[in-house]
Amino acid sequence: MIGTGIDDGKEIDWGKTSRDYAKYRPGPPISLFNKLQSLGVGLKDQRILDLGTGTGVMARQFAKQGCDVTATDISKEQIMMAASLAKDENLKIDFKNLSAEDSDFPENSFDIISANQCFLYFDKSIVFPKIKKMLKEGGVLVTSHFSWMPFLSPLAKASEELILKHNPSWTAHSYKGDIPEIIPSFKDDFSVKEFFYYDEEIPFTKESWRGRIRACRGVGAAMTPEEVEAFDKEHAELLDQMTSDNFTVTHRIDAHIMEPV
Repeated sequence: MIGTGIDDGKEIDWGKTSRDYAKYRPGPPISLFNKLQSLGVGLKDQRILDLGTGTGVMARQFAKQGCDVTATDISKEQIMMAASLAKDENLKIDFKNLSAEDSDFPENSFDIISANQCFLYFDKSIVFPKIKKMLKEGGVLVTSHFSWMPFLSPLAKASEELILKHNPSWTAHSYKGDIPEIIPSFKDDFSVKEFFYYDEEIPFTKESWRGRIRACRGVGAAMTPEEVEAFDKEHAELLDQMTSDNFTVTHRIDAHIMEPV
């Protein structure tokens, strides 16, 4: 559960989305991990801490690549789902039910600390000093995002408009895809070693897109079960009007690889 000022202070509980999140929000495509590996991130035997791991999408892929992975999340339900998925894949990951602010490991513990699609929820005044302490000399912080592009996908734009009809407080809409070389809130604490972004067409069916939207902050993490059901019914009708069963949605993938200063 997150008690921030995001979305007009509306309560956000990612635990309520865990089933949809695990099934319909699998995380960034393998192309992101390939690019990160080419830049020295996600190599065999690296020690990685994945903050805000959710259902472990980053942690599980890093583990598949031979990394020694620890992963934390504030939501007990998300961590339980992540551990279950890792067990199904026979992956060894040290999952801990901790917020990013409480993720306090010994000095020089990790080669990489990663955070995908979640840093906006963290209190940087608390998390930045801990990251600097926990990174080994030469270690890096990696932030990444995997976001649909409503201005390049009419279907995604229509889905966003429907979310706003049901939840006007939701603020994660109308993403234009602007990626700064230096993230302003990071510039006093980290320098950018590498950054990149690119677009990729992600395939969906009507069922999987409905699940993906239910698993977003504005729907499953914020609405009551009855509200989600009403939204999902209207969303299904919208998709029937707009698309066939198989389609793609343009997503922008980005990553910043940063060193402490």
